[in-house]
Amino acid sequence: MRLSQRLETVASFVTGSRVADIGTDHGYIPIELVRRGKVDSAIAMDMRTGPLERADQHILEAGLEDQIQTRLSDGVSQLHPGEADSVVIAGMGGELILHILEEGHSLWEDVAQWVLSPQSEIEKVRTYLTEHGFLIEREAMLCEDGKYYTVLSVIRGFMEPLNQIEARYGRYLIQEKNPVLCEFVQKEAIQISNILHRIYEEGTQTSTDRREKLEEELKQIKEAQHAMR
Repeated sequence: MRLSQRLETVASFVTGSRVADIGTDHGYIPIELVRRGKVDSAIAMDMRTGPLERADQHILEAGLEDQIQTRLSDGVSQLHPGEADSVVIAGMGGELILHILEEGHSLWEDVAQWVLSPQSEIEKVRTYLTEHGFLIEREAMLCEDGKYYTVLSVIRGFMEPLNQIEARYGRYLIQEKNPVLCEFVQKEAIQISNILHRIYEEGTQTSTDRREKLEEELKQIKEAQHAMR
């Protein structure tokens, strides 16, 4: 079994010895973490029976049924205190990740690490974390098959509030001048500049309102680019 670059990055972030993978799908992350000896045990969780059946089959094929269990669960609802040091929530939208975190409030002090990879609304996720006593200790960004992904390692702890640019692009990604982020921001700048050029030519009231919003976005992008020079 070979993990995709995205899943490989997610797996590399796990620091605990017992992991719970929420929305496990095929069970690839728990299987690889156990097979490589990075964790001692894992719980592969999903709210759908189909993915769990596939995960069960893959676990059996890997001969890891003694170390990995599957569990039908809506988010972390069936994860009990003391069962996992690290919880992985990846491959879903930011709103859903925040919903799962909120529903699992009782586990916040019990779980040592959360590995999150939101596929949308990442600005909202970062802001929520800093406002609810979480510390983003590490981030990575990658591009795979033309799509950009961000992975966060999150623990309980104080974090200075993020400004708008940091919430959008990630404080640590900006500070380390992450090359994938630089590429992503450059593409955003070109895309928005092209849209603005067409809007300038239209000159309607509707396009004026949209233009102002896009000009603000372009301003943020240029600030991010300046910070990464």
